[in-house]
Amino acid sequence: MQASLVEQIYEASFLPESWPRVLERIGERIDAPAGFFAVGRFEIERFMTTPNISAAVSRMVRDRSSLRGNYLPKMFETAARSPRFVAEQEVLNAEEIHREPVFRDYYLPEGYCWGAVACVLLPTGENVLLSWRRRTEGGPLSTADLEQLDALRPELARAVFVASRLRLERLRAASETLAALGLPAIVLDAGGKALVANHLAEALDHLVAWRAGDAMTLKDAAADALLRKALAEIDAGGATSALSFPVRDPVDPGAKMVAHVVPIRLGARDIFSCGAAALVLTPVAARYAPPVELLQSLFDLTPSEALVARSLAGGRTVDEIAADSGVSAGTVRTHVRGVLEKTGCHRQTDVVALLAGMPVTRWANTVAYLQRCFAKATRSERKAR
Repeated sequence: MQASLVEQIYEASFLPESWPRVLERIGERIDAPAGFFAVGRFEIERFMTTPNISAAVSRMVRDRSSLRGNYLPKMFETAARSPRFVAEQEVLNAEEIHREPVFRDYYLPEGYCWGAVACVLLPTGENVLLSWRRRTEGGPLSTADLEQLDALRPELARAVFVASRLRLERLRAASETLAALGLPAIVLDAGGKALVANHLAEALDHLVAWRAGDAMTLKDAAADALLRKALAEIDAGGATSALSFPVRDPVDPGAKMVAHVVPIRLGARDIFSCGAAALVLTPVAARYAPPVELLQSLFDLTPSEALVARSLAGGRTVDEIAADSGVSAGTVRTHVRGVLEKTGCHRQTDVVALLAGMPVTRWANTVAYLQRCFAKATRSERKAR
């Protein structure tokens, strides 16, 4: 039984959709059916739960309730100091529990009061809170309950660490794929910290200033202000498509690049991936129209969408594309909408600016690189299974 559960914990490192069932199985052992992960620094930023508490935790995160009480700061501080599961009654008395917004407005109305929390530090500098909750009538978790959780804590900590590293490696692989196409790229969190930067971006010292703690700024003050605004909008949930703006070289104002701040959408983010956006820099001058196969691989375009995208990058109009391909202009516009959505662009000109600077040389090497990345990911998932 224990071996089977441990195997499922490690499997969830590679298959995030497995976490809710793993949380349920652990909760069954200690009569604490509500379990969840909460990821963040000083408040909950991302989470994963068992189904029975998902709605309450979703409301709690949306309302930013952790900013209105002392619960999370106290639990973060206590659990971070202690390599074990900490029962909440060790940190808060009964009066405090009923007064805290997290309990008063979310847990108690759902019938859950008693819980325990452990903390795991991620390589990104964030904390993960692992928590299980028991129904109010069941009473506090006992010492024996905490010991059962502590027996699983090393396995959970390693699985969380592996999952986090896998997400970072995938971000790094994506940034290096863009480098293979000649595109400098930096993956940023909401605060502007660079999580991953490919070697082309690291070489842009004339445009990018690297600060302490992996923070970065654009040396063009106006462009940097637009970058900060875009990240703030993404963090607030108000930005779902890319923002493009020029970046000027402070030494040579005539030299320009176009910056594209592309949100990492919810489908691409998960509990252990804190990337908020990818900053992709392209030269203003269009040089090449990229291969159709490359566009399909990079942006998950259909064959028809990839053909339209390549034609747009080559300077063709919608009517010209329709005439060349023997379809109606309306059909081409439908494909254009798909290209805009999948590339995160607002306008056709944004698509041209994003795609036209991709070099087409050594395409075979790029294909081989993508195949190696896919094969590596497939082997990892097979091992997990």
